[in-house]
Amino acid sequence: MPQIRPITDLRKTYEISDLCHAKNEPIFITKNGYGDLVVMSIETYEAMLDENEIDREIAKAEAEYRASGKLMDAKEALSTLRRKHF
Repeated sequence: MPQIRPITDLRKTYEISDLCHAKNEPIFITKNGYGDLVVMSIETYEAMLDENEIDREIAKAEAEYRASGKLMDAKEALSTLRRKHF
């Protein structure tokens, strides 16, 4: 369940930091009852970036397939990769 905290809780920096690291998810900060900020640990942020990168690569591969309609045999793809990188 997402954590939602008022902006005044940002005065408790250690508590917010501990919560960010314990939950491994963003904490939503409100101001006057409305969403204002999102706070998260560096680890959570980096994991989100990695996840977005994987999503972008999958979308790119799907777009290439839609454009060409061509699939490569798995054995052929692996042997091509081995020749290139080994």
